[in-house]
Amino acid sequence: MTLLCIDLLFCFFSSKSNRQTSEPVFIVIRIFRSTGSTRMAKIIVGIIGGTGLDQDSSLLTDKRLVDLKETPYGRASDTQAIAGQIEGVDVFIISRHGKNHDVSPSHVNYRANLWTLVKQLNCTHVLVTSACGSLKEHIEPGHIGILDQYIDRTTSFRDRSFYKVCHVEQRNPINASMQQFILEACEEADLTCHEGLTCVTIEGPRFSTLAESRLHRSWGCDVVNMTSVPEVQLATELATMYACILLVTDYDCWRDDGECVSSSGVLERMKDLGAKARKIIPGVIRRMAAFDWSKQMKENEKSLKDSIMVE
Repeated sequence: MTLLCIDLLFCFFSSKSNRQTSEPVFIVIRIFRSTGSTRMAKIIVGIIGGTGLDQDSSLLTDKRLVDLKETPYGRASDTQAIAGQIEGVDVFIISRHGKNHDVSPSHVNYRANLWTLVKQLNCTHVLVTSACGSLKEHIEPGHIGILDQYIDRTTSFRDRSFYKVCHVEQRNPINASMQQFILEACEEADLTCHEGLTCVTIEGPRFSTLAESRLHRSWGCDVVNMTSVPEVQLATELATMYACILLVTDYDCWRDDGECVSSSGVLERMKDLGAKARKIIPGVIRRMAAFDWSKQMKENEKSLKDSIMVE
């Protein structure tokens, strides 16, 4: 923090009755005023790559592999992270489903992944990608979405807290500044992007039935995926800034034309969507680097402290 020093000089006379004979008295008052921080808080970004973007290192400069240590919650999805820089910002990339994509959504160790990034690699922000199916006609396969709200349709099988009792606030679970930066980066890259999306996260690994897909549409959900819960909840419990780039691969199975989501179709679509994500991410991180996160970091820490009842 920088202090601005201002000296004020005051002059008065010791005798009000006769200023001609009295001696002048001078007083200097020195005022210090804070001009604010001269340096913004350093950020380190953790990227969790989903289907199609698993451990993609093509975005990074100064690339290297970092061995990952075991966490109090077991091991992360892979034994190594890729470290490097994007737009001059330190970045670590881990794959949500493992290097060989052999970890299903139900068996991802979400706690270990987040703990590794935030507590062991000191990431201040977590930016993730997630494949999803569209539940709205205008949200077409190949489009980009920005996660805003979620509905949890997973089972209790997934570990979803670092604490015995912690009531984290989830009214707006996604960082609004990061959402805006994703939108701006998509516009810069001339990509179709849908903001403010509500995602229903199902257990998987199977896809939805027709009845389930219609039910999710009746709730007003925009997309369906398998990985946002408990990932976003755990990010909140670590007081980190979190945002999700949704990659729309299909129309799920609700349409009358009988077209249905399939694994082969998702993987084929992800070739194109992965390239789009690689166009977006540098623009997002460049904007993040130019933003002062100090206030939000303090607010997140306070909110978490108030939420923990029993550690």
